[in-house]
Amino acid sequence: MLAIILGVSPLVLSAQHKPGPLRAGASMSNITPFLDNVLIGGFGSPVAKYIHDELYAKSLVLDNGSEQIAIVIADNCLIPREVYDEAREIIQKSTGIKKENVLMAATHTHSSVSAIKTGEQTGDFSYGKQLDEYQQFVARRIADGVQRAYYSREPAQIGWGSVNAPEHVFNRRWFMKPGTDMTNPFGVQDKVRMNPGVANPALDKPAGPTDPEVFFVSVQALDGRPIALLANYSLHYVGGVPGDHVSSDYFGVFGDYFKKLVGGDKAAPGFVAMMSNGTSGNVNNINFRGPAEKMGAYQKMQLVAKDVADKIFKQYSRIQYRTSVALGASFSELDLEVRKPTPAMLARAREVLANPDKIKLYHPLEPFYAQRLIRVQERWPEKVKAVMLALKIDDLAIASIPFETFAETGLEIKEKSPFKSTFTISLANGWYGYLPTPEHHELGGYETWLGTNYVEKMGSRKITDRLLEQLKAFK
Repeated sequence: MLAIILGVSPLVLSAQHKPGPLRAGASMSNITPFLDNVLIGGFGSPVAKYIHDELYAKSLVLDNGSEQIAIVIADNCLIPREVYDEAREIIQKSTGIKKENVLMAATHTHSSVSAIKTGEQTGDFSYGKQLDEYQQFVARRIADGVQRAYYSREPAQIGWGSVNAPEHVFNRRWFMKPGTDMTNPFGVQDKVRMNPGVANPALDKPAGPTDPEVFFVSVQALDGRPIALLANYSLHYVGGVPGDHVSSDYFGVFGDYFKKLVGGDKAAPGFVAMMSNGTSGNVNNINFRGPAEKMGAYQKMQLVAKDVADKIFKQYSRIQYRTSVALGASFSELDLEVRKPTPAMLARAREVLANPDKIKLYHPLEPFYAQRLIRVQERWPEKVKAVMLALKIDDLAIASIPFETFAETGLEIKEKSPFKSTFTISLANGWYGYLPTPEHHELGGYETWLGTNYVEKMGSRKITDRLLEQLKAFK
C-alpha cells in the first residue's frame, strides 16, 4: 500500500500491479427495517406499518488477482459513518478485502426507517456512539452481503457506458419573481425557493442545472450470463408512497425491472441490478413548470424506473467488455468545520421553543429548525472527518461523497477528472447533510439552512479539490 500526503490528511492509495483475469461476484442482503419505527423523509413522524417491498444492501465485488474492491448500495435514506465503519471492519476480517477498498452508499429512499439512529431526529450527530439495534443489523447485513459476493466470485468480464434521461430530472431550486416573500426560518429573505409549487405564477427560472447522464457498469460471466449491473443517476428520489409504507422507491423498481429485461432467474440466476444516487441534492422528479400530474401510489416511480432501465438496456448489447482490468482504491479523511449558530440565533431558538404560542414565527418550520440549532450547538463537534473514497476500474473512475451533493459538484468532478469516464455516488461512506456550493450558499434556500447543511460554506470546494487530487494520484 502506498501512502501519499495531501495537506494534513494521508491518502491511502492501493498498490498498482499488473492485473490478472477478472473475477466478480454479487449479492443481495435483506435490510428491511422493523415495523413501528419512525419513517424518515419529511418533517412529520409517520410510523412504519406496512412493507410494500423488501429493502436490500446490494453488493458487487471485483478481483483482478492483485487488488479487490467492493461496492455496496443500500436501500436506506441516510446511513452514518459509524455503521459503515462497523461493516468495513467485519468485511476486512471475513474476506481480506482492505476496508479502504469498500465503497458503501445509501440510495436515499424517503420511505424507510433511517439508519442514523432509530427514533432520533436526523439532525443528531452520533459518530462514536454505540450502535442501536437497527444500525447493528444494517452493518452486519452489509458485511454478510459483501462476504456472499466475495465467495461467489467467478471468471468475469466488465464494461460500461452511459445514456441520457433528461425528462425525469428537474432542478428544484427556483428564483421567484420580484415581490415574492422568501422569508426563511431565521428571519432572512432567501433569493431562491426549494420546491416552489407546480405552475406557480411567481416562478422565474431554475437556480441551477441538472445532470441527465445515467452511467452504468455491467459485469457478466465469460459466457455472457449477467452477474451485476451498477447504475448511477442524479435523481433525488421519486416518491408517491403512502405515508406509513416502507419502500425502496424507484431504486428498487429499477433493479427488479432490469432483472426481467436480462432474463430473470432463468437466464441470470443471482443477477443483481443496483441504482446508486448521483449528485441530486438540488434535483428531483417534479416539473415545476407544470401541469400538475395526477398519479396513484407507486405509479410515477414505475414509469421513471422502467424508462431509465429501457434506455440502458438498448445500449446493453453494445457494451465492449474486458476480461482484465486495473483496479484501485483511494481513501482519505477530510476535516470540515461544522457550522454553529450565533448567540442571537440560539437565543431566538430557545425563545421559540419556550413560547411557541406567544411568539410570531418567521416561518412555519421555525420550531423545527430551532430544535436543530440547539442540537448542532450541543451535540455536534467543531469538525467532522468526512471519508473521501474513489475507485478505479481501468479508465473509469467512481468518486463518492458523504453528503446530499449538488449537481454542479458532480458535473465539475466529471469535467475535470483525468479519467475518460467518471461518475459520483452521493450519500456514501457517511452522511453530514446537504452540500451546497459556495454560490448556492449566497442564494439561501432550504438546502443551505443551518440544520439542513451542517458544514462550512466552502465544503463542496474542498471536497471537489480533494477528490480530484485522489483521481490524479491514480495516474
